[in-house]
Amino acid sequence: MTTVQITLPDQLAQEAQRAGLLGSDTIERILRAQLKAQHVDELFQAMDQMAAVDLPGAMSPEDVAEEIRVMRADRRARNTN
Repeated sequence: MTTVQITLPDQLAQEAQRAGLLGSDTIERILRAQLKAQHVDELFQAMDQMAAVDLPGAMSPEDVAEEIRVMRADRRARNTN
């Protein structure tokens, strides 16, 4: 276990104490919830970044076959020289 010491304004500390928010179990729940929310936010930010990437459309099987044909023809041309 790790002990954490924080400094709060007196009024906030008193209100938090009266509300039962300064107990170890409560602080642990609050921190876990906050970390989970941050991870979800990071996931959505990553998804937004991925969606913003301008990728070329998927190639049809015919386009793939044509690219392979061109590559093979180029390779043959280089090997005959």
